[in-house]
Amino acid sequence: MSQRKNLCVLVVEVVGRQRLTEVLGSKEAKHAIDRCTHRVDRAISANGGETLRVEGDRICAVFERCDAAIMAACEMLDRVLCLPPLRGLRMTVRVGVHYGGVFPADEPAGDGELFATRLSVAARRGQALASGAVAMLLSAATRHFVGTEPIQCPELEGLEWPVFALGRHAGMVTSIPPAIRVSQRLRIRHQQDVLFVEDQRPILLFGRELGNDVVIIDPRASRQHVRIERRREGFFLVDQSTNGTFVVEEDGKERCVKRNEVALVGPGRIGCGFSANEVERDLVFFEIV
Repeated sequence: MSQRKNLCVLVVEVVGRQRLTEVLGSKEAKHAIDRCTHRVDRAISANGGETLRVEGDRICAVFERCDAAIMAACEMLDRVLCLPPLRGLRMTVRVGVHYGGVFPADEPAGDGELFATRLSVAARRGQALASGAVAMLLSAATRHFVGTEPIQCPELEGLEWPVFALGRHAGMVTSIPPAIRVSQRLRIRHQQDVLFVEDQRPILLFGRELGNDVVIIDPRASRQHVRIERRREGFFLVDQSTNGTFVVEEDGKERCVKRNEVALVGPGRIGCGFSANEVERDLVFFEIV
């Protein structure tokens, strides 16, 4: 057997295939589930994950960093929730995240995958659960996506780690003492909307899909184009698009960021798929305040 490797494991299951098939028929149900798994796959790849195995409606992915796995879990919940209901039925997933041992896909599952799978089975529809092993390894910003108290339910009794619910809810902080926090905020202005990247909302998503925090209408933008992260050392723009992201700051020089990241100092403006020097209603303006 190959040497075990410790990684952050995310197991996600699309639920409700039988009910979908009864209402929609097998062909339409399969199409609906494929749309759902496509969004799950995009959330995994956008956060640097790698799919380890697919078994039926269950996908197992691995991540080098626990922060990335937590962001992928939150993103897939959001993106699946944005799918329109079909004849009154809404697509849902349930997710489990754990840090532990992993073996290659052609070998039996390691303890990390088994534990994450157990969490995904225990989760409710539309819910993600993470173990205390994951919570301990998160950065200060990402801890805000983890519930303050462990979940108590019969399905989780006897586990060696406490289990926490995940979600994009402002003010959710773990009981783990946070590291020193960045006191500044990044103000984002897009058309008439003003948002902040801050302690309680450390990540903003930009793109054409309606599930993004900032929805870009311009066709040159990708569905999931770019995100801005608040980290201990400052604010970073992370591009995940086809056409790149263009950034102009106070010095007037334009940079094109493509499948890469850059620190934002500001004030400045951002073009998602087009030059930030264009006169364009979809320009995004930012400033550290």
